[in-house]
Amino acid sequence: MSRIAMISLHTSPLDQPGTGDAGGMNVYVIELAKRLARRGIDVDIFTRATSSSLPQLVEVGDRVLVRHVHAGPFEGLSKAELPAQLCVFAREVMRAEAGHLPGHYDAVHSHYWLSGQVGALARDRWGVPLVHSMHTMAKVKNAALAAGDTPEPAARVLGEEQVVEAADMLIANTSLEATQLIDLYGAEPSRVEVVHPGVDLDVFTPRPGARGRLGLREDAHVLLFAGRLQPLKAPDVLLRAVAVLLAEDPELRHNLVVPIVGGPSGSGLEHPESLADLAHELGLDDVVRFVPPVAQSLLADWCAAATLVAVPSYNESFGLVAVEAQATGTPVVAAAVGGLPTVVRDGHSGLLVEGHDPTDWAISLRKIIRDPQLREHLAAGALEQAHNFSWDRTADRTLDVYRQAAFMMRKDQDVAAR
Repeated sequence: MSRIAMISLHTSPLDQPGTGDAGGMNVYVIELAKRLARRGIDVDIFTRATSSSLPQLVEVGDRVLVRHVHAGPFEGLSKAELPAQLCVFAREVMRAEAGHLPGHYDAVHSHYWLSGQVGALARDRWGVPLVHSMHTMAKVKNAALAAGDTPEPAARVLGEEQVVEAADMLIANTSLEATQLIDLYGAEPSRVEVVHPGVDLDVFTPRPGARGRLGLREDAHVLLFAGRLQPLKAPDVLLRAVAVLLAEDPELRHNLVVPIVGGPSGSGLEHPESLADLAHELGLDDVVRFVPPVAQSLLADWCAAATLVAVPSYNESFGLVAVEAQATGTPVVAAAVGGLPTVVRDGHSGLLVEGHDPTDWAISLRKIIRDPQLREHLAAGALEQAHNFSWDRTADRTLDVYRQAAFMMRKDQDVAAR
């Protein structure tokens, strides 16, 4: 393998994670590309241009190139409207490849089902293997909807089924996701490999002085939420749990800080002020602090400064924020859903909560706040747990999957030729 085409149609790896459609997948794509580049592989990342001011090509270090593809209006196009732009996006990807000698790319790696549709076409046109990463799946999301959230449409379910059938290999973030691909989508077990995402251990590390840099008191109890503000991520569960805590122990109010770092996304865009309104209704205006999305280095400060990081999502294919928090030595309180039990070791690096009852969440939050010995134990376990995940390991395993995909494609060709 010397050159890979990555497709990330609906969101650019250059976008700021934490708002709009940008999140853990954006971090995944750019970090994986950088690590592959260090192994001597050129990576072209195709993504849809969302502004006329974006350059057509952006070099992201040696060997990594982001290509902004013009497909549809630059602004005001929701993710639900993107399927109508698949044809023009695919045409422009084909055109970019046609400017090179045949065999320019050795493999296609698509991210999210929309990209997989384009990747399947590129696979057939270029005669190279297709590796696909789902990141999230409609059938899984629809089975665990938050109250008031919008189900994923049938068109997405069908599109995902088509991508699963077309891909030479599928990458799952966790063993649970691999099982879901096989059981819910009929994926062949031999074509599914588990590759955990990583964490940048140079950025997310214990950071002395983080509280001072953020203007937080050293004696404060800091309960952090970081991520996109949408029902799926359930930041409201944290706010309701904090309200329960304060009702039971009003003295906590004097040194409690609840930073909410992120911006509206998905169905949360329909009511961008709803979380602030909830904080007001619950009487939490004095303890909740809303912070716009921040760069990775500043997010690392917020994680390191926190007493704990809450991840109350209704579903997470992996839970990158949980790994990043643990890498700074901060315990995580997470919902026991999706990939989070893989990321967070219950009682060792954090606490897992069954369900989303605010009272249950308040109990777990209180345990860490009130027990310094437990907090110290979990902090040490968090550092240990985070070192099980690295982008270098992710890149090495992904390269293995690319080779498997090439083998599978040749095998299928041999069968078809008989």
